[in-house]
Amino acid sequence: MLDKRQFYIDGKWVDPKAANDLEVIDPSTEEPVAVISLGGQADTDAAVAAAKRAFPDWSATSPEDRLGYAEKILDVYQKRADDMAWAITHEMGAPADMSAESQVMAGVGHTKNFIRAFRDFEFVRPLGPHAPTTMISWEPVGVVGLITPWNWPMNQVTLKVIPALLAGNTIVLKPSEIAPLSSMLFTEIMDEAGVPAGVFNMVNGDGEGVGSQLSVHPDVDMISFTGSTRAGIAITKAAADSMKKVALELGGKGANVIFADADDKAVVRGARHCFNNSGQSCNAPTRMLVQREIYDQAVETAKEVAEKTRVASGHDSGRHIGPVVSKKQWDQIQGLIEKGIEEGARLVAGGPGLPEGVNRGYFVRPTVFADVTNDMTIAQQEIFGPVLSIIPFENEEDAVRIANDTEYGLTNYVQTQDGAKRNRMARKLRSGMVEMNGESRGPGAFFGGVGRSGRAREGGIWGIEEFMDSKAISGWDPEA
Repeated sequence: MLDKRQFYIDGKWVDPKAANDLEVIDPSTEEPVAVISLGGQADTDAAVAAAKRAFPDWSATSPEDRLGYAEKILDVYQKRADDMAWAITHEMGAPADMSAESQVMAGVGHTKNFIRAFRDFEFVRPLGPHAPTTMISWEPVGVVGLITPWNWPMNQVTLKVIPALLAGNTIVLKPSEIAPLSSMLFTEIMDEAGVPAGVFNMVNGDGEGVGSQLSVHPDVDMISFTGSTRAGIAITKAAADSMKKVALELGGKGANVIFADADDKAVVRGARHCFNNSGQSCNAPTRMLVQREIYDQAVETAKEVAEKTRVASGHDSGRHIGPVVSKKQWDQIQGLIEKGIEEGARLVAGGPGLPEGVNRGYFVRPTVFADVTNDMTIAQQEIFGPVLSIIPFENEEDAVRIANDTEYGLTNYVQTQDGAKRNRMARKLRSGMVEMNGESRGPGAFFGGVGRSGRAREGGIWGIEEFMDSKAISGWDPEA
């Protein structure tokens, strides 16, 4: 079992001030793979103090120097890709091939996109030709606390650390205590890249401990959090007394609207997307809204996809889904599946319990419910497991009504060959993102939502600006 009890503070690996061990459990085997320590107030204070000391010098470095560090981080990260894939598979259960090809590569893609966006970033911009002596200046916020989740660990770490660093901030990272190994490896990468002492610090801990301590700390200027809506609300309240800047990327309950004229692969694509990463994605299209004319066939197709989706150990190669991250998560998903049955949804695939032939590991059967109404618990609550709810609709107006009948607003999806209809739907759906006909957002587009999905804007230019404050300046001398 790996001993990973140390934290990274002020450029050094240090022991916790007080022992508070926690085992990291491999969800494929239910066996411990490592032991970490949960930090306390003294550890948080030390990390924040190091970041505060480092801020004046780091914020004064040239953009070119900061860009050079980001490029070095990317280089070292890519060299450690195999190690990173191993860590992610063992801490949160992503299958080996998915860890290597999707989980790890998400960090590569985001870092490359930030580097490209930063090369053209204007720190001082003219307001416009109507006001030639008024400028808008973008400046770092200060010490930022970054709290990241377990489901896409490097996706979220790079979406926060890289832009915060480029913007000139100093950092205290608290990764998920459930899946900390990838972030500890990322910390080794930051160290090897030569990031100056105190600019990046990492303290393991839970939400009630280090997470809450960062949220209320008087020397932390900003909190960026990805996780549950419940925790996001708590962080916002905790941060209010010190008037911190708060950026939240929270849950989702995405609607995938499939019209009768959608392409032949729309249902298959949507079901696979729902089951990807064992359903543990906040932007998963978990509500499939299907136009009545093709509804029965869509249910049968989704059933076939679920029954063909193999569930196996994260250690195995191949195209399958692994376990969910923990026993707590497994129990929550089982309870919601039972709730769907209890409330009258028609179970057409999967259901409660472990998959056939499995007696250990936190595995969930890919599950499809049909005849779901949007007031059911499984249609309103984020399940965070491989559970698809299929809902019929009559026409465009009906689809918009059902899709928007949610407290969340992260990603919605539209499938139709009618371009005008796609455009109308994209404008009518209340969400931070809309993806249509299986086309991903372009590189550098932001990720973020509205409503109870939070209003963070992570990625590209928007992701860099998220970690900066803007300043309006009059009387600027354009000739100086």
